[in-house]
Amino acid sequence: MDLIKNALIGDVLNTHCSDPFGCLGLQESSSKKGLSLIVWQPEATAIRVLAIDADTELATMNQTSHKGLFSAHWPKESTRFHYRLEITYTDNSTFTMVDPYQFPNTTFVDPEHHQASLYKSQGAIRASAKVNDQLSIQGTRFAVYAPAARSISVVGDFNSWDGRTHPMSSNGDGIWRLFVPDINHGARYKFEIRAKNGDILPHRSDPYAQRIEQFPSFASVTCFDEKHQWQDEAWVKRPIEDIYEKPMSIYELHLGSWRRKGKNQPLTYLEIKDQLVPYIQEMGYTHVELLPITEYPFDGSWGYQPVGLYAVTSRFGTPEDFKALVDALHQANIGVIMDWVPAHFPADSHGLANFDGSKQYEYPDPKKGWHPEWNSLIYDFGKEHVVNYLISNAVYWLEEFHIDGLRVDAVASMLYLDYSREDGEWIPNKDGGNHNYEAIDFLRRLNETVYLNHPHCFTVAEESTAFSGVSKPTYMNGLGFGFKWNMGWMNDSLDYIKKDPIYRQHHQGELSFSMVYAFDEQFVLPISHDEVVHGKGSMITKMPGDTWQKFANLRAFSAYMYFHPGKKLNFMGNEFAQGQEWSHERSLDWHLLEIEYHKAQQTLSKDLNHLYQHETSLHYDHSHQGFEWISYDDNVNSILAFVRKAKDSDAHSVAVINFTPTPHDNYRIGVPKSGCYQVIINTDDDQYTGSNFNEKREYQTQTVNSHGRDQSIELHIPPLAGVLLKWLGDV
Repeated sequence: MDLIKNALIGDVLNTHCSDPFGCLGLQESSSKKGLSLIVWQPEATAIRVLAIDADTELATMNQTSHKGLFSAHWPKESTRFHYRLEITYTDNSTFTMVDPYQFPNTTFVDPEHHQASLYKSQGAIRASAKVNDQLSIQGTRFAVYAPAARSISVVGDFNSWDGRTHPMSSNGDGIWRLFVPDINHGARYKFEIRAKNGDILPHRSDPYAQRIEQFPSFASVTCFDEKHQWQDEAWVKRPIEDIYEKPMSIYELHLGSWRRKGKNQPLTYLEIKDQLVPYIQEMGYTHVELLPITEYPFDGSWGYQPVGLYAVTSRFGTPEDFKALVDALHQANIGVIMDWVPAHFPADSHGLANFDGSKQYEYPDPKKGWHPEWNSLIYDFGKEHVVNYLISNAVYWLEEFHIDGLRVDAVASMLYLDYSREDGEWIPNKDGGNHNYEAIDFLRRLNETVYLNHPHCFTVAEESTAFSGVSKPTYMNGLGFGFKWNMGWMNDSLDYIKKDPIYRQHHQGELSFSMVYAFDEQFVLPISHDEVVHGKGSMITKMPGDTWQKFANLRAFSAYMYFHPGKKLNFMGNEFAQGQEWSHERSLDWHLLEIEYHKAQQTLSKDLNHLYQHETSLHYDHSHQGFEWISYDDNVNSILAFVRKAKDSDAHSVAVINFTPTPHDNYRIGVPKSGCYQVIINTDDDQYTGSNFNEKREYQTQTVNSHGRDQSIELHIPPLAGVLLKWLGDV
């Protein structure tokens, strides 16, 4: 046993070895008298050494004084060779394996990558070890960053989840590595980590795992299945356009509750593909936005408490199935946005919390690292490996799954150190303020990485404060997002529309105020999932009045949203006036489409989307030059009137919305030009179950001064309705 490095062997036997290659596998004798092979198989009773490419026996190993530790010796003239092991276990079963400790080069040589594509070198990577010119051994190279660990083993079905048999190796850079032959696609695994204090931690899922099983195992799964062949080349190679001057109507959906089958079972990715794509096409949405599809353990978090940022949730199928869904949407010219959660993560024992016995991913101090609102942990944006982990993840979704946009969740909670905290519960920054400089730097770097490397893609911030420059470029000292959710518009407009029309005259400013700041950022107008849960009721239940008035209010609100500058986002079900408050545990109420009111609301939603796509005056929504008030102060009648203008042409349209049930026969408004104005949508039409009060379709201007303009028209304005009129010129 003089050839055995006793200290390392002791570490192996006690499962806290950090250098298994120093004592396992073929070892040169310290006396230079030959080669010794050391194998550690704690449940083995006998081991034969076989040639790697034949059944030729090279040696029968001897068990040492330590049970499960075997050795064999070759004389001095022997040269290094590759081999297999035939292992007999205590139950007399046999198993043949290729010893991983004969391939140090494959274990230690990292695949080439940039920091923004760290996923190509960490986690479980398909790899091969060259034996000779004719033979290479296929397998999986595992790599995990855990600098505070005393030792780590990879465990899985391939070793009966025994942390003694596959200790990983660290070369001092904080990354633990091991190439394990013959592990291919679909192998279940985790990491068994021993902390510095000697404690063996609960098995951890791989932070870079591309697939993770559901409860109770939460096992990571090797994922090398590349059977999906992308067919969206026309989409991904389309000319780069100015997305700010293009229509963007987003259908936000939760995959598990859009539609269900059988005994309340969610659809698979492939089943959703077959039903969702034609529906989105028919309805005229330009994009879908998916609530988080990264893996998460608790259904009730809707994906906003992720454990497995690199794994598509296995609830609905495989990563390849999800690619097929994205591909089909792209082939239908529909963009795909995913909700992305870099702000926080849950403390589940199989996740990132206290990952290697230390705070590797979260801020150590709970005043900075614990989120009191969501009972979750906050990423430490001051650590380079955390920033690289997150940015690599963003790039992963854009590159590997062809995602078009990332809607970044809870940005406000990242920007402010005192978010949801009382005095004394937070740590000021170095200047004594409440801005998290590290998170700000991370967000800027994220956006620079996305826009520099993926010019077709964009980012959206869910940010609810007045933080300056969220959607301004970083060279202008902004955060660099492409868009920002307009939470102010959402809150004000919903507060307004919930009021009985008799009181709206006192709250006109809640609607008009949004135009004070409408062009300070690049805005998306969101009516999201957050507005139809937790006792808030569905959109239709927010509306006052009897049934007819409720639907008329919703139609008027829908028109106001589409006429207002800003991209549009509606949560699933809003398009047909979903009845119940949304629940992730059941399908939307599709049966309501058998009722005329709901079917009519769906028709209006479809018509508004198609109108928005084709009416150029509604596209120029990021500049003051695309908007002009006609009347914002008719409080008595609760009427708004404004102009939407196309870029670089005289084309324009006039929007008029009446938020009371009182119609008007002769309501005069000033207009920009003389000529004919044609009604191109009226939410009071009988096809939408309206009163059909305004049957007139065209209005000729008169040289009568109104609202400070030389030209005007006299409108028939229907009750609780929105009307859009297009200027046709002199007809």
